[in-house]
Amino acid sequence: MSETDALPVGALTAGERLRAAREAAGVNVSDIAARTRIPQRHLEAIERDDFNALPSTTYSVGFARAYARAVGADEVGIAAAVRAQLETSGRERHEYQAFQPADPARVPPRALAWTAAIVAVLILAGFAWWRSSLGSASDVPVAEASPPPAASPGPRPAAATAPAPTAGPVVLSASDAVWIKVTDASGKALVQKELKAGESYQVPADAAEPKLTFSRPEVLNVTVGGVAMPPLGPPAKLVKNVVLTPEALRARSAPTPSLTPQASNLPTRP
Repeated sequence: MSETDALPVGALTAGERLRAAREAAGVNVSDIAARTRIPQRHLEAIERDDFNALPSTTYSVGFARAYARAVGADEVGIAAAVRAQLETSGRERHEYQAFQPADPARVPPRALAWTAAIVAVLILAGFAWWRSSLGSASDVPVAEASPPPAASPGPRPAAATAPAPTAGPVVLSASDAVWIKVTDASGKALVQKELKAGESYQVPADAAEPKLTFSRPEVLNVTVGGVAMPPLGPPAKLVKNVVLTPEALRARSAPTPSLTPQASNLPTRP
């Protein structure tokens, strides 16, 4: 039997019994803190019976039991003594009332949930208004211009077109990397290379019927006498044997005559 067990239980408080057991064991409070991993200030508060310094009744009883276990005291008796002291001081009764539904500590989560719900509704309403405003903007009718008055029947003036070049150097310019091959009438290669972006090649003026085979017509620009020609083929296709004489390029760029009958040739109703 230890010295603390021999002491009359009613004569000592729980804190006094634990302090007496610690002193009998020859250890200090820091040693108990290291064994139990309980903050030293809480152990000192237990020895002073200052249970208000501990977070709650559960902590007070749990720490006291761990303290008693560390010094070899009766942890069940210590726990009972702590509860009795707390009940006498009104601590347990106060804590019981704190966990009623009216506890303000439980109000913030509910308020937070309502706040989040309101924010979500506002976001959805704003999104719906934005979508509806886009739809209404796209539905606004555009005023149509009134058609011009019908002109009296007569010959249509010829469309003004830029004069096609009849002579001049033929220059190939690349806006991006493009492979080209230019041959003459005998099939001899005049050039066969990849033009880099910004690089140009001028077809020799004395070349006999030069022909061009190349890829990526969308990045190869052709000029005759400084005048740009239309693309020589559809995008991303390999084009073969395009004649590079000014006359041939002029013929490619000439507008196709319209098959629509002239207004003056249409019969008029009586």
